[in-house]
Amino acid sequence: MGLWSTSIGKKAVMAVTGLILVGFVIGHMLGNLKIFQGEEKFNIYAVWLRDVGSPALGHEQFLWLARFILLAATGLHIVAAVQLTQMSYAARPLSYAQKQTIQATYASRTMRWGGVIITLFVVYHILHFTFGVVGFGAGQFKPMSVYRNVVIGFSVWYVSAFYIAAMVALGLHMYHGVWSMFQTLGLNSENAGRLCRALAIVSSVVLVLGNISVPTAVLTGLVK
Repeated sequence: MGLWSTSIGKKAVMAVTGLILVGFVIGHMLGNLKIFQGEEKFNIYAVWLRDVGSPALGHEQFLWLARFILLAATGLHIVAAVQLTQMSYAARPLSYAQKQTIQATYASRTMRWGGVIITLFVVYHILHFTFGVVGFGAGQFKPMSVYRNVVIGFSVWYVSAFYIAAMVALGLHMYHGVWSMFQTLGLNSENAGRLCRALAIVSSVVLVLGNISVPTAVLTGLVK
């Protein structure tokens, strides 16, 4: 608890949990891009995800284990972020110059609002494509065809627009998060800083373009 009570400890927790979450969103994006291989291969991939670890693990056990790990990482990430923000406010003198305040808090304000948008998006995403309780008309959700669900779900323009906006928010959040993670790990020399910033930019741009390519392909009829 001693390390957790310090800002360094909370930043370390955010770095580790952020790394877990970044790994997930990149892997998730790569899996989603399989939709361009066609309905059969995409559905085979979806079935494989549910049977990872078989026969040692039962149907969907790996998926639920991964979900619990991601849930724990997300919870710790949010708690650490909120507490760091509270510590920052508590330590901030009232005499800060206005220009300094704007420069110091722009990124953090973006991160906080981005985090809220991403959290709401994740809740909707799970209700949408995992459980099929929102975004589908009666009888439209097909538990046996993930490909059909993606096509039907993204055929609604405002649903796709929401997903695209959420991915832009995720990209901004990931850019600042990856950059901050490298800083926390001590990679803050001039040369290392340039490399880390480049990696943060490239990873964020690739993530955003990869993810928005799916709803865009559905809306334009490339995937149907």
